[in-house]
Amino acid sequence: MKKWPRPKGKRIMSEKEKKGGDKKPGKSKFNFEFNFNFYWVYVLIAVAFIAMTFMPSLGEADRKLNDDELKVILSSGDVKELVIVNKDIAEVFITEEALESNSDYEKVKSNPFGSALNKGPHYYHQIVEIQNFDNTIKEIKASLPEDKRFDTDAESRKNWGDSVMWLLPFVLIIGVWIFLMRRMSGGAGGGAQIFNIGKSKAQLFEGDTKVNVTFNDVAGLDEAKVEIKEIVDFLKNPKKYTDLGAKIPKGALLVGPPGTGKTLLAKAVAGEAKVPFFSLSGSDFVEMFVGVGASRVRDLFKQAKEKAPSIIFIDEIDAVGRARGKSVSQGANDERENTLNQLLTEMDGFGTNSGVIILAATNRADILDRALLRAGRFDRQILVDMPDLTERIDIFKVHLKPLKLGKDVDVDFLGKQTPGFSGADIANLCNEAALIAARKDKKKIEKQDFLDAVDRIIGGLEKKNKIITKGEKKVIAYHEAGHAAVSWLTEHASPLIKVTIVPRGRSLGAAWYLPEERQITTKEQMLDEMCAALGGRAAEEIIFGKVSTGALSDLEKITKQAYAMVTVYGLSEKIGNVSFYDSSGQSEYSFSKPYSEKTAELIDKEVSDMVESAYNRTKKILLDNKDKLEKLAEELLEKEVIFKENLEVIFGKRQWEPAELEPKKTEVVDEVESDEPIEKSAVEEVNIEEPEDVVKVEGNDSLTQS
Repeated sequence: MKKWPRPKGKRIMSEKEKKGGDKKPGKSKFNFEFNFNFYWVYVLIAVAFIAMTFMPSLGEADRKLNDDELKVILSSGDVKELVIVNKDIAEVFITEEALESNSDYEKVKSNPFGSALNKGPHYYHQIVEIQNFDNTIKEIKASLPEDKRFDTDAESRKNWGDSVMWLLPFVLIIGVWIFLMRRMSGGAGGGAQIFNIGKSKAQLFEGDTKVNVTFNDVAGLDEAKVEIKEIVDFLKNPKKYTDLGAKIPKGALLVGPPGTGKTLLAKAVAGEAKVPFFSLSGSDFVEMFVGVGASRVRDLFKQAKEKAPSIIFIDEIDAVGRARGKSVSQGANDERENTLNQLLTEMDGFGTNSGVIILAATNRADILDRALLRAGRFDRQILVDMPDLTERIDIFKVHLKPLKLGKDVDVDFLGKQTPGFSGADIANLCNEAALIAARKDKKKIEKQDFLDAVDRIIGGLEKKNKIITKGEKKVIAYHEAGHAAVSWLTEHASPLIKVTIVPRGRSLGAAWYLPEERQITTKEQMLDEMCAALGGRAAEEIIFGKVSTGALSDLEKITKQAYAMVTVYGLSEKIGNVSFYDSSGQSEYSFSKPYSEKTAELIDKEVSDMVESAYNRTKKILLDNKDKLEKLAEELLEKEVIFKENLEVIFGKRQWEPAELEPKKTEVVDEVESDEPIEKSAVEEVNIEEPEDVVKVEGNDSLTQS
């Protein structure tokens, strides 16, 4: 059999050697890799400067002559030539015969860099006063025989050594500065430094950099996971799709409220996909220097193309993707717009990015530029909405795995008690329950710990030691009893869970409700909710004949709700079926209202009439049930906390009990472009403090009232 010759210069390695074999890395004798470091240039330059500076001084002690020694050598007749340099230095050249025959010249005979005969100058003399020196030379030459006389010459030379010594400090300072700046440019992130400021700051996940999050860790979001999994599967098995003529999507945009799991879904993609994954935030492109953002975009896509197929994930893309030309001060955001233009070009410009997929996440899709959202850039917009009952149960199962639970903990019950909670809220709830159980020195987390955690998250920290007078406490009790009574006696108000007059957070009292998980809301339902919110103030007026500042949050809520009914939802007969709602989110940049002054007056009057009508209806309901209201308030003053069962004893069974939701998938129907999110377990709060504190409540009210 014919044997082919092995190619020269390249050793064929066995499979064992390719994998490393038994040898330790870096120990192979065939490893000739040399990495050039630019710092060697600095070392060579430094050595050259030192050599130029100190080379002339080599052996200077043996060759330097004083006045007497100079006279002796010049008078000996062995001098061939005397050169006066810059009227400062006298160079003495000895004849070759004298160097060979006279042992006195042994030290200057040989060349310092070789064995050849040194051609000079052999000696130096420092001239103190040139006139006296000339006279001395003339006298010595006159005393010598004609054949022994030496030649004299004068030269003018530039002293490069002095010039180098003058420049050396500046060179050293510049060198140190360059060294420090290069060291800074090698820091973490690779883009926030001076020389690498235009480099991408994306974090790369590939190879040994493993992400432990998988799709199994993402509970709920079944529809979103199907489309995201499809992208990952396309990268793993492209033939399955290309055989049908399908093309890989260019990008996918994850849209949804905060805390719903957009970033978690992207982490799962990084953990599942076996391709390089670049992760960064939209704000990483933003910089005060002109052109930096666009440069970072170019560098990011350059790196992604080199490692294609790859995935780029941009979190909070609204930081650079905001619609162009919508700013109040036109031209003030040129740098951000340049960054966006470069991003648009890279995503689907003249040159195609084969094998590079873009993932992005935002909760402000309404403000993104339309060019960014078109097909070919972001082919898919995936809605990651608030979880429904079934999804909340699945999320609870994920977060309850590492916890030690008591036997009374029911996952289905927890899912029903947390309408409007996002995935992040549920994770926080589980952690708070564990902390509360640990505070009580329990070995396991019980059902009551989770209920306390819900109260803590919604209402705030309980303040049992807050100083409240008896008069204030009585007003608070009737205020909360008013909320509870009206919500119990109206058909569409949210079902009551419990009422308390224990201060919690910035509230002095609270009523907990469990809102229905509905996708559309009728006018009657909204009016009943307004009546329930006005129940506290109406009760104060009926019992005490005066009102307090405690209804601040209630009034704020119903005012916003009434204006939304009139101007957004078209639920006013006088205004008609019109809506001034701007789904694009650009109305904030407009200085004028989308309606006339006459219409504005009509809107204000309609809102006022609607609120007053609801208030009068609320007072009528409470007057018809005044005895029950007083009984409820007295029981509240006694127990401080009462529950649904206590209201059933006083008012009887509620006529309009909502239908029990079963854990099953339901189709999500958005009422008005998701104008407002589903409320968490609602809390009515009352504040009876001084007016200055009321202002703080308004600004810091994080509770949701019904």
